[in-house]
Amino acid sequence: MSLTFLTLFTLGGCQGELSTLSPAGPAARDIATLWWGMLVGALLILSFVMLLILMAFRRPAKTADEAQQVRVWIVNLGLIFPVSILLALLVYGLVIGERLLPRSSAEVITVEAEASRWSWTFSYPDRPGLQTQDVLHIPAGRPVDIEITSTDVIHSFWVPRVAGKMDAVPGHVNVLRIEADRPGRYAGRSAEFSGSGYASFGFTLIAHDPTAWESFLAGETG
Repeated sequence: MSLTFLTLFTLGGCQGELSTLSPAGPAARDIATLWWGMLVGALLILSFVMLLILMAFRRPAKTADEAQQVRVWIVNLGLIFPVSILLALLVYGLVIGERLLPRSSAEVITVEAEASRWSWTFSYPDRPGLQTQDVLHIPAGRPVDIEITSTDVIHSFWVPRVAGKMDAVPGHVNVLRIEADRPGRYAGRSAEFSGSGYASFGFTLIAHDPTAWESFLAGETG
């Protein structure tokens, strides 16, 4: 009972604009589902381990049948059950990871993201010459490939409610597929400590409806 209360109390703090448990895109939902699966699996394993500990404090087995029963419990709950849970989570994690990989599609658009201490510069190949500082614009409901790099040290691109994290590495381009379900504003952070200005190193993602997106590309909004 106390463990359940503690878990619910802790999860109560997992809210807000940087919460991975409030997904607003398909990639973020997959990551959140994997997180919940890992939490449930960990709680199940913990529960059975605690049960085995309680059994260890019982009176010692006096007969061969009782000793055999204890061995069956230890093997089934102490070995087979945890291994089964961990293998299931491993397989599901690999499936989720494969699903998050960027794939070619006619719907995909590309945005270039360049990190430096302490700002992000976003460029839009669909409109050459267009750049925004610390504000990333994307169309809602469409997959977007973010081509991420850095001008100085390693940073990390992360919009928790929309997708996972990807490192920004000097001299190298990493691609992260993101998608927002609906128009709105979402908070982004650099998730890699990179110096004294790191605490305020963030950006905003704005997902537009189709009309607003075309207006942005046309230079009517910024």
